[in-house]
Amino acid sequence: MLNFIDGGVCAAQGFRAAGIHVGVKTHAAWKKDVALIVSDADCAAAAVFTKNVVKAAPIRVDLQHLADGRARAVIANSGNANACAPQGEENARRMCAAAAKAIGCEAGDVLVSSTGVIGQRINVEAIEAGVPELYAALERSAEASDAAAHAIMTTDLEKKEAAVETDVGGRTVRLGGIAKGSGMIHPNMGTMLCFITTDCAISPAMIKAALLETVRVSFNRISVDGDTSTNDTCCVLANGLAGNAVIEEKGPDYEAFAAALKALCVELARKMASDGEGARHLITCTVNGAKSEESAETIAKSVISSTLTKAAVFGADANWGRVLCAMGYSGEDFDPDRVTVRFASGAGEIQVCEKGRGLDFDEALAKKILTEHDVEILIDMEEGQGRCTCWGCDITYDYIKINGDYRT
Repeated sequence: MLNFIDGGVCAAQGFRAAGIHVGVKTHAAWKKDVALIVSDADCAAAAVFTKNVVKAAPIRVDLQHLADGRARAVIANSGNANACAPQGEENARRMCAAAAKAIGCEAGDVLVSSTGVIGQRINVEAIEAGVPELYAALERSAEASDAAAHAIMTTDLEKKEAAVETDVGGRTVRLGGIAKGSGMIHPNMGTMLCFITTDCAISPAMIKAALLETVRVSFNRISVDGDTSTNDTCCVLANGLAGNAVIEEKGPDYEAFAAALKALCVELARKMASDGEGARHLITCTVNGAKSEESAETIAKSVISSTLTKAAVFGADANWGRVLCAMGYSGEDFDPDRVTVRFASGAGEIQVCEKGRGLDFDEALAKKILTEHDVEILIDMEEGQGRCTCWGCDITYDYIKINGDYRT
């Protein structure tokens, strides 16, 4: 049985975390800006990164450090992306070396991530000076995970943290994660960092397979603003301390682990979409009856990415024509005369389109439905068995305010 639990990245056995302020964020001395996650034992590890051709220096370093499928720790900072920056890779390696010295491991066993402003040299000296205090702050507690979650936030208003437990081979296995992401979020991941820990015993090859499957149906199904960042990273560390038989091939144990990983990442993805920069609504779009899952995904992504649809939800305007328009330019071939559209939320549900044609509906009820924070767009296509859910948010005046002077 799969259950959500407390503890974040410290929920799994053998993981400690910390987050403190060292001075990367010079304008906000009260905000934590460096996080450290450490396992008591060596870990099988895997990660996926941005598809943006322009990749931040930490990603280039991580690709090298993950060549053997092993890792022990993650150090991450906010306030500076260390992307397109002077001495980028050198400074990313210095971060790894500083963490490794404190932990007592090889620098190659440390993964590094950064998020924040692009193009400026990172204050690596402040990070190096702060690592002893950061290491000393390591704890296995919900509060420690909370501190690490806050330390990786940039324009996020809410921390993103979750944990689950499940049964794998007769053993209780736990997975926990923290994430950040508010702007520059789009399918193929966006300005997001996600660090996942688990005490499951699993091989590097199998954890990589599970991560690839999971990212496809979670982080790659969210959109905030259509931008894909230089720093997107999602990594998993598995130290095996749960004591289950090592998962080395697909089967019941692998499926149980993969299901837990998916549940965790979908929860974190929803938190990202809900906390989009300036957002007031989480938009969930579910497409049913498409020709295939792939077709349903393409259409749902097109709807949640539509600026006009986002604006309509912001205004609580049941302008379903914008939904059909976004479906129509998705690139998928379908019969619009079979499409039905409904809006739903905690305030109720209302059908606004049937067989591609508008219906007379209660505008007051529709507005009430769309005024709720969590809004659903439900699309039925009557063309097959394909189904997919994607997540996004509305666009508001605050989005422009946040990004108009983000660097300055």
